[in-house]
Amino acid sequence: MLPTSVPALLQASQAPLSQDDEFFLDEIERANFLYFWEQVNPQTGLVKDRGNVEVNDSRTVASIAATGFGLTAICIAQSRNYISRREAEQRVLSALRFLWKKLPTHRGFFYHFANMNTGERVWESEVSSVDTAMLLCGILTCREYFRHTEITSLAHAIFNRVDWTWLSEDTSLLPHGWTPELGFLPYHWDYYSELMMMYLLGLGSATHPLKAAAWNAWKRTIFEYDGLRYVGSFAPLFVHQYSQAWFDFRNKRDAYADYFENSIVATEAHRHFCIALAKKFPDYSEDLWGITASDSDQGYVIWGGPPAMGPIDGTVVPSATGGSLAFMPQPTLRVLRNIRKHYPNAWSRYGFVNAFNPLKNWYDKDVVGIDTGITLLMAENLRTGFVWKTFMQNPEARLGMQRAGFKPYQALPPAGIAR
Repeated sequence: MLPTSVPALLQASQAPLSQDDEFFLDEIERANFLYFWEQVNPQTGLVKDRGNVEVNDSRTVASIAATGFGLTAICIAQSRNYISRREAEQRVLSALRFLWKKLPTHRGFFYHFANMNTGERVWESEVSSVDTAMLLCGILTCREYFRHTEITSLAHAIFNRVDWTWLSEDTSLLPHGWTPELGFLPYHWDYYSELMMMYLLGLGSATHPLKAAAWNAWKRTIFEYDGLRYVGSFAPLFVHQYSQAWFDFRNKRDAYADYFENSIVATEAHRHFCIALAKKFPDYSEDLWGITASDSDQGYVIWGGPPAMGPIDGTVVPSATGGSLAFMPQPTLRVLRNIRKHYPNAWSRYGFVNAFNPLKNWYDKDVVGIDTGITLLMAENLRTGFVWKTFMQNPEARLGMQRAGFKPYQALPPAGIAR
């Protein structure tokens, strides 16, 4: 039976985790963490954008967003004693020293992709506003978790260097990025998406803050599918996940929405959407669903829905459900357990591969850093709320939400998640 109302969705997701659930989630987290511990240059702290799970991968392209997830992963791993405190602090210190002193920046923002060994910009990539935000979230998580003098100092310096006023000089809608060759990119963060973390960090800056009006500038379009209404975009499911890996939106709302509840509804709409596709792609079911931007046998694809976008072909993306663990625990665990049990080629040393297609017998050979990262962070948030609790100790995070107009209110208990 598919719940079709918000109260029913919240009620359905309140069951506590079983011991088997905890063991399974721990298996996922340990595997995911290994990616961020092994597929990284320990001297620079830069994490590979993606890694091949079948061979010794010689690629050297790092992603600053994956590095933000990786810094958060170190906090999770240390809190669970996967690694020692000394090991964790040394890795974080190496990363922050490199980020502060050596990795190229422009007005405090970082290039999207860099050589993991040298920090040199690769692929003529842009100075990325949202990817810098993901890196900053990881840095701020480390600052609050370790409370180490040098980590604290470096985190302050890196965050306070970011000039949000430059990014918003002529517009309340932040641009996607900037390049030395072309200047600002012609695209802006104007519709609901993973943009929330970026705007909130900018609002919380003590040195170069965004104007409060920036929070109201972007559009919150209402989508409806199968009786479910939510704020969304013509974009894959990950847009409902990334900001909420760090920012705790539970039992809070601004002038427009409760975004945690909104992501629950959007995830349920996506589940309905996938199950309806079973008429065309019989692998989809309540036991196997989830499509978000990912690899495919034809290359990287931006796909998902509702409404349908991209050449959907029966491919399953484990991070679609993995990144929604904190929103809909039991339906997503059902899918991930099924994949782990019945699709052994979809599991690797680093957890689930990025994507697979049972109808074509195709299994990806890669894991992607940000997709592995969102699964790890949301698994831990489901179990303990650790990332939320740690990150929200940052005064910048609290100030950003305050300036955006967030206020607490009494909602239904959210999804069996630790308070």
